[in-house]
Amino acid sequence: MVSKFALLSNLLLASVALAVPSSRLEARLARRSAGRQSPASDVGVSNVEYSSNWAGAVWDEADGTFTSVTGTFTVPTPSGTSGAASAWVGIDGDTCGTAILQTGIDFTVSNGAVSYDAWYEWYPAYAYDFSGISLAAGDVIKLTVTASSTTSGTTVIENLTTGQTANAEWIVEDFEEGNSLVPFANFGTVEFTSATATGPGGTYTPSGATLIDIEQNGQVLTSVTTSGSTATIQYV
Repeated sequence: MVSKFALLSNLLLASVALAVPSSRLEARLARRSAGRQSPASDVGVSNVEYSSNWAGAVWDEADGTFTSVTGTFTVPTPSGTSGAASAWVGIDGDTCGTAILQTGIDFTVSNGAVSYDAWYEWYPAYAYDFSGISLAAGDVIKLTVTASSTTSGTTVIENLTTGQTANAEWIVEDFEEGNSLVPFANFGTVEFTSATATGPGGTYTPSGATLIDIEQNGQVLTSVTTSGSTATIQYV
């Protein structure tokens, strides 16, 4: 299983409260089968690749290596008039197109107004929004995904600032709207701390993972760095 700490330029969103599928999330679900929107290209720098919609750190190991992944970050304030991005953690989804277990936070700017949503997904099932959890810029969010088998697991989103928790039993990316990527929001910086992936193979941190930056129309839009258990994704 592949483990990742990632920020992508589409919106994705998640509590123990009622979760209902939306048409926007169904569109995201359809996109999931393709995973990363473009093959990563090796730029000749160790552990660095480029993608049109993913930025973050990815470990690509043998099946069964990872059973849990977690990371903590502070909700950013995106700028501009229109755009979106999503910060999430997950198992699989990069090299596996048939099973993706992930959870995260979307941040959207629409006509200058900023909104946030929490979500979880276990592809090929529906993606769902969580209700009953509030999100605001500056909140510290902890994301955890745990796979107990190839068909079962849990996702948990904890707002460490407010004390609210959202979880679902069983489960900074650019997403699409229609057939094209939405405008990528200037999210500033998202820093995942205490980021680890665990399993029978031991505990991994972002340090040493493959780094992926977003490149669109020949322009690099992100800068990803890692240090120990920290992965930092910066809009440039």
